Amino acid sequence: MTSPRTAAARRPRYPATLEIDEQTRLGEVYMRSLLRTQFRLALFVCTVLACVVGGLPLLFLLIPELREVHLLGVPLPWAVLAGLIYPAFVIGAWLYVRQAERNERHFAELVERR
Repeated sequence: MTSPRTAAARRPRYPATLEIDEQTRLGEVYMRSLLRTQFRLALFVCTVLACVVGGLPLLFLLIPELREVHLLGVPLPWAVLAGLIYPAFVIGAWLYVRQAERNERHFAELVERR
């Protein structure tokens, strides 16, 4: 005897990419989750950079001895804020792009798996 389940109409597999392309409710949920993940990452990176950039003047204010240190004839606060902070920005941007691409890869795997 045959199982009643085998006779039931099977729902065709509907790829998640079609859901996104056709802008269905499920597609909106997928896209909203990706955007939320990317937004949280951007907010985290901006917060870290703001703390570093905002914290350096506070550090120099709280530890006055650092203001007296000279690096190649330039006061340390000027050297850090005018030149040494930019490599930190580049590294932060590189890490952000790397993590954003990883988020997108995970999203693509999730969508393709469905």
